[in-house]
Amino acid sequence: MSSNSFAYNEQSGGGEATELGQEATSTISPSGAFGLFSSDLKKNEDLKQMLESNKDSAKLDAMKRIVGMIAKGRNASELFPAVVKNVASKNIEIKKLVYVYLVRYAEEQQDLALLSISTFQRALKDPNQLIRASALRVLSSIRVPIIVPIMMLAIKEASADLSPYVRKNAAHAIQKLYSLDPEQKEMLIEVIDKLLKDKSTLVAGSVVMAFEEVCPDRIDLIHKNYRKLCNLLVDVEEWGQVVIIHMLTRYARTQFVSPWKEDEGLEDSEKNFYESDDEQKEKTDKRKKPYVMDPDHRLLIRNTKPLLQSRNAAVVMAVAQLYWHISPKSEAGIISKSLVRLLRSNREVQYIVLQNIATMSIQRKGMFEPYLKSFYVRSTDPTMIKTLKLEILTNLANEANISTLLREFQTYVKSQDKQFAAATIQTIGRCATNISEVTDTCLNGLVCLLSNRDEIVVAESVVVIKKLLQMQPAQHGEIIKHMAKLLDSITVPVARASILWLIGENCERVPKIAPDVLRKMAKSFTNEDDLVKLQILNLGAKLYLTNSKQTKLLTQYVLNLGKYDQNYDIRDRTRFIRQLIVPNEKSGALSKYAKKIFLAQKPAPLLESPFKDRDHFQLGTLSHTLNTKATGYLELSNWPEVAPDPSVRNVEVIELAKEWTPAGKAKKESPRKKFYSESEEEDDSSDSSSDSESESGSESGSQGEEGDSSDDSSEASSSESGSESEVENKRTAKKNSKNKRKSDSEDGEKEDEDSKTSGSSSATSSSVEASSSDSESESEIEPESRKVTKEKERKTRQDRHPVTRDVSLLDLDDFNVVSTPVALPTPALSPSLIADLEGLNLSASSPVINVSTPVFVPMKTHVLLHRMSGKGLAAHYYFPRQPCIFGDKMVSVQITLNNTTDRKIENIHIEEKKLPTGMQMHVFNPIESLEPEGSITVSMGIDFCDSTQTASFQLCTKDDCFSVSIQPPVGELLLPVAMSEKDFKKEQGMLTGMNETSAVIIAAPQNFTPPVILQKVVNVANVGVVPSGQDNIHRFAAKTVHSGSLMLVTVELKEGSTAQLIINTEKTVIGSVLLRELKPVLSQG
Repeated sequence: MSSNSFAYNEQSGGGEATELGQEATSTISPSGAFGLFSSDLKKNEDLKQMLESNKDSAKLDAMKRIVGMIAKGRNASELFPAVVKNVASKNIEIKKLVYVYLVRYAEEQQDLALLSISTFQRALKDPNQLIRASALRVLSSIRVPIIVPIMMLAIKEASADLSPYVRKNAAHAIQKLYSLDPEQKEMLIEVIDKLLKDKSTLVAGSVVMAFEEVCPDRIDLIHKNYRKLCNLLVDVEEWGQVVIIHMLTRYARTQFVSPWKEDEGLEDSEKNFYESDDEQKEKTDKRKKPYVMDPDHRLLIRNTKPLLQSRNAAVVMAVAQLYWHISPKSEAGIISKSLVRLLRSNREVQYIVLQNIATMSIQRKGMFEPYLKSFYVRSTDPTMIKTLKLEILTNLANEANISTLLREFQTYVKSQDKQFAAATIQTIGRCATNISEVTDTCLNGLVCLLSNRDEIVVAESVVVIKKLLQMQPAQHGEIIKHMAKLLDSITVPVARASILWLIGENCERVPKIAPDVLRKMAKSFTNEDDLVKLQILNLGAKLYLTNSKQTKLLTQYVLNLGKYDQNYDIRDRTRFIRQLIVPNEKSGALSKYAKKIFLAQKPAPLLESPFKDRDHFQLGTLSHTLNTKATGYLELSNWPEVAPDPSVRNVEVIELAKEWTPAGKAKKESPRKKFYSESEEEDDSSDSSSDSESESGSESGSQGEEGDSSDDSSEASSSESGSESEVENKRTAKKNSKNKRKSDSEDGEKEDEDSKTSGSSSATSSSVEASSSDSESESEIEPESRKVTKEKERKTRQDRHPVTRDVSLLDLDDFNVVSTPVALPTPALSPSLIADLEGLNLSASSPVINVSTPVFVPMKTHVLLHRMSGKGLAAHYYFPRQPCIFGDKMVSVQITLNNTTDRKIENIHIEEKKLPTGMQMHVFNPIESLEPEGSITVSMGIDFCDSTQTASFQLCTKDDCFSVSIQPPVGELLLPVAMSEKDFKKEQGMLTGMNETSAVIIAAPQNFTPPVILQKVVNVANVGVVPSGQDNIHRFAAKTVHSGSLMLVTVELKEGSTAQLIINTEKTVIGSVLLRELKPVLSQG
């Protein structure tokens, strides 16, 4: 094959010579402009002479220069007659270059090419495989219907050629012949069927491409070749892999049942009203029947997994769409890390990958939440990338991470890229509608932006505020008044129109301002934009109907101006409004309902993702990118209800399996397992963020590679499959030799974990849970003593981490290993993001802030289990407000158990913890027995992850189990903090904008004395008192138990019987909830 590298090393030199020749000839013309259009007879004359020379060296040099011209995009078609004469040259190098030229120009110069057709036919029998293949390529490039039979015969012969390279070219020729003459379809299908049975990896990709072009609906041709294609996939060239994966995705959707059925079955659990018990029982039996994946389905998923390491972004994208469309939802999480890796590529690749991630993140947020930081915007990103990243961040926003994202958005609003800044403001609006806890915070932040110096930012803020106010208009009269004042300074038409619309809708709430706004607008009506004029007319009509005494003449004046406007839309609107609101003899019945028509309740706008409806297109396709069906797009079919007969894929030839199984499986299995350092069992876990766990324990091999990948992602990914896999194989061998004592049954269990969900791990003891942030496969192999040592090391590192790390929100390198022990997979925050938030935590970085003893401990108990429900066992719990002995991130809970029966209750313990993701619980030790009328108090620790989500579990005795739950009041998620007034003010100054929420309290003066305020605040929340130098200001400080974020509470007494309650915190959700709880307590007597 060395002869294949003809002349490419020398072609640049030839190209330069050609350029010089062309420049020399063009300068002969007296004027440059005339020279461009003159037909220069001497052009390329030297090349023609060289091609007619008797010396092969001159011809070869000429051909090199001509191919160089083609490579540079120059037109060399006029040399066709001179080149085609050399098609029968004895020199093999010249012949190959002539064929390269003819493939390019045969379609344009068909008549001349036909003269040499006998030469091509002779070349099809040439002993050199490259000449045979090139001749077939030239023959199929001559697009003349008259030679179709010759092409058909040549393709049939080439498909049986001994050389796989020639057979590959036969597959390419099939598509050309089909586009020339579709009537040859049946004969071409026979050739495709024959080539599909080919064992060569060189042919596989090309023939599947031909299959997709000619007969994509003939699935029956694939049945017998399915397993072979799956096993060959790893060794096929990259573009062949892309085509085969897309074809196999469509095949799987027609041949296997949905692997998502087990998730859907749980939803349909209610019994129909008129359904008999027998029918119900039948349905239940059907549902209980477990889903078993077809082995061929599993084969495809398993054999495509190694390709996630591919250096080719198209291959990784193809595997990602395959996992998305055909793998169980619990396994799809594996693709997220690979897609995030592609974000280190060039901007075109980033654009496509981000589009696909945006679609995925709408349906399955958990997949990408661990990589939240990868979607933070870089200053060097182009606008199209920035807006896509914003879209993804919006999709991933939830209560747990919204405070971090809002801080990030605050930075983006200041961007010099005005289009991006405007998109950020729209994003804040969407977050405000999606997460009700931060609606007020976002609204306050947007109102602050109205004073921005940049007009575009102000205009966009106005438009978004208008949409938010539509959702709760009654509460925000002040904001509408503030926006009315901005009309004098804002010039952007959309913003002016939005303000006028808001005033018109709420004209009864601002009766003094609205008429004055109409007066000002009437003055400038003729100079306004058409959009603004329409809203002035609407405002006039609404005021005429609600306040005609003041605005009747103004409205008539505006209507007269509109009557003679140049724009016909405005003239039409004017005529329509005049007839509707000004009653006269001609006006019809509609004028009675004018008020209802103009002041009807408008539905609030729905702020949706533009990627919401793209999921009906297959990911990674042109149709998905354009959001419209492209020519040649093949739709994915729905899953069949019943799987077709799997025996059609059985192959009679046993040798085929013997030949391919060892090569396809034994060699590839070890590197595949080690790529993410996760066993396949973990990939099956129901929580799709299992990749985040693997980061902390498994990136020792791949971290260096990923760090360099920003320079050259192809080098980075190729290094994984080479030396790294050898090192991993050695490690595996060592581990296996150490663990020979393990029984076979244990190994069997490990392999069977494919079907298990992550929930099954909750039965293990909490000390093992705390160390499970390393991959499960690793921790299963390690001896117990090493596990404990590793756990201690991780804890030590974690304690040191927040102090030593310099944290930046825009630090995008989230592949750094952060050894934070997390008991369960956490889709809300990746380990690296948790570490970042700990680093941002003010209490960890400032030496003057220390946890103090609680000011007050309320003894209020909550019912955990009523004695009637618990068959005589009663349980109550309360929060002692003491640091938890089981972990510094846990809230201490005291549970009192009472036996109200006359018999002994034995073996009281906790089972089946159903905790939200990321939450942890340290249970009490089982109680052997509780005597009649006896009572016992036990301690538990629960890490609520700074949220008021419920911790559900089962309280069990020897005979029964009772489902119970603990929901913490928001005030119990805090630890009191001792700090000086100076430090308090300093920290408060850093937590403004969206990190501040406030409310006005009205109460009797006797309720605003210092002792009363202190008692009320500390009763609701576990906060510390900050000394204050002012009598009218009371300050309290605390930090959240889990993340250590500061919570600063200020009660400022105003004149009369009012006070302002202000809460400053990074955790805006908890701040909003605490504000809601404190407000009524401080208001009541």
